Amino acid sequence: MTPGRPHALRNHPPPARPQPLPDANFSEITMSSLLFEVSHLLAAAPVPGGGDTAVPSPAANAPTELTGKVNTVLGIAAWAGTAAGVAGVLITGAMMAISVKRGESSEHMSRLGMVLGGCVLVSTAGPLISFVFA
Repeated sequence: MTPGRPHALRNHPPPARPQPLPDANFSEITMSSLLFEVSHLLAAAPVPGGGDTAVPSPAANAPTELTGKVNTVLGIAAWAGTAAGVAGVLITGAMMAISVKRGESSEHMSRLGMVLGGCVLVSTAGPLISFVFA
């Protein structure tokens, strides 16, 4: 009989200590070095058929018949996003006014922050994508 332990635990060994987790930095270094080596191995692989080993670089210009249609769709989406942002600000403002009049407290500022964040994303989507992919 082991003193100091409850009766139900006397016949069972104490739980094993948890093993320390491996260092996350070690696994990140291992994965990045593995990806580096694999990318160099794939880049040095011979091309089937004995062709040129250079990676093709297609032109960045879209077909002319598609450009006008895509610009129209993107313009409509930008207009709809702006209209939704304005509607969201108006609705949030109306809800804030109604809550103040009733004496209720609510988290309208977080809603307003979400709406304004969405407006910022809609207004900067085009320039942001142009910056990243140009």
